[in-house]
Amino acid sequence: MTDQTPYRVTVLAGDGVGPEVTAAAQSVVDGCAERFGFSVEWQPLLAGGVAIDEYGSALRDEDLDACAASDAVLLGAVGGPRWDDPQASVRPEQALFALRRGLGLFANLRPVVGDPTLLDASPLRPERVRGVDLLIVRELTGGLYFGDRSESRSADGGRAAVDTLPYTEAEIRRIVRLAFQLARGRRGRLTSVDKANVLATSRLWRTVATELGGQFRDVILEHRLVDSFAMQLITHPAAFDVVVTENLFGDILSDEASVLTGSLGMLPSGSLGERRTRHGLFGLYEPVHGSAPDIAGQNVANPIGAIRSAVMMLRWSFDRNDAANALEDAVRATLAAGLRTADLVRDRTTQPVGTREFAEAVRQRLLMSGTPIRATREGAHA
Repeated sequence: MTDQTPYRVTVLAGDGVGPEVTAAAQSVVDGCAERFGFSVEWQPLLAGGVAIDEYGSALRDEDLDACAASDAVLLGAVGGPRWDDPQASVRPEQALFALRRGLGLFANLRPVVGDPTLLDASPLRPERVRGVDLLIVRELTGGLYFGDRSESRSADGGRAAVDTLPYTEAEIRRIVRLAFQLARGRRGRLTSVDKANVLATSRLWRTVATELGGQFRDVILEHRLVDSFAMQLITHPAAFDVVVTENLFGDILSDEASVLTGSLGMLPSGSLGERRTRHGLFGLYEPVHGSAPDIAGQNVANPIGAIRSAVMMLRWSFDRNDAANALEDAVRATLAAGLRTADLVRDRTTQPVGTREFAEAVRQRLLMSGTPIRATREGAHA
C-alpha cells in the first residue's frame, strides 16, 4: 500500500560542496520514494556562511523552529575561508551548536564500515582494514565545546585563555546507555574511551559507564584511554564494535577513522535525541566531511557520505528499513561496478565520475527491480 503521508525534511545545504552533496542525497531519496511508494517534502533553508551573508546570523531562530517542526534535517557542511575569522562574533559553526542544543540532539552516530571493493583506497594495508565494522557514538551537547571560556591577560602581562570541560552524570548516563543498547543489537562489545588517568570528567565517565555495565551483562564493556585507543584504531580497527566517548574525543577519533575507508567523503553521521515524530526518531543527518571550498562547484565531491547519511535518515527517522537497505545495496553495487569520484580513483581499473553522475548511477540501480534487500546492524533501533 502506498503511504500518502509525506515525510517532511528540512534541507540545510550550507557552504562549499554542501549544496552538491545534499542534492545528490535528495535525488537518491526521491528514487527510494518512487520505488517504495512514499513521498518527501523538502524545505530548503540557509545555515552557516551563506546565512551570515544573507541574514547576519549563522542560523535564524525561525529556521531553527522550522527544523524542529520537520521529521528530519539533512545538513551539508558549513564554513569556509570567507568566514574563517576566529575573532568574529558570528561564525558558521554557531549554526551547528544551535542545532544540537536547540533540537536536543545529544548523540552523534558515525558508522565506519570497510567496503570490500575499496580496500585499496585506504592508505593502510588491506589486511588492516578488512572486516572493519564499527560504530562511534559521540556525546554531542556537553564537554569542552559547550563549557565556559574566557580570554584575558595574566598577571605578568602575557595572554591567557581558559576553556572548561563540564559533564554531568545525567549527560554521561544517557549517551552510554544508548551505546550499550546499540552494542546489544550488534556484536555485543562496547569500548568506552576516556582520559581517566588525568581528567576528573573522564573519571566520572568511567564510573558511570562501569555502573551501567551491570545492567547490560550481555554486553562486554572495556575502557580505553584516548591516546592509546587512537593508535589501536589504526593498527587493529576490526577489533572494535561500538565505541562511545565524549564530545571532543569523538570529534577527533571519528575523523581519524575516515582513513580506514579511504576518504573522509565516505563517512555518514546521524545526530539523535529523544523526540519522536509521527514516523520515527527525529534526527539531523550529515556527512562527516567539511565544506571543501577548494573543490566547490566542480562536480567532483564524493557524495557517498551524504547518501549514506540519507540511509540513516531513512532508517531512524522514516522507519523505512526497506528503502534504507535498498539504497545501501545500490551504493555498494555502484562501487562494485568500478565507479569512483576523484578522491577514490587509484588506477585505470576504475571509472572516474562526478558527484551528479555517481548519484544518478546509484539512483538507477536503486530503481532496477530485483535489487537484493540486505539486513544491517548499524541502524538497529534502541
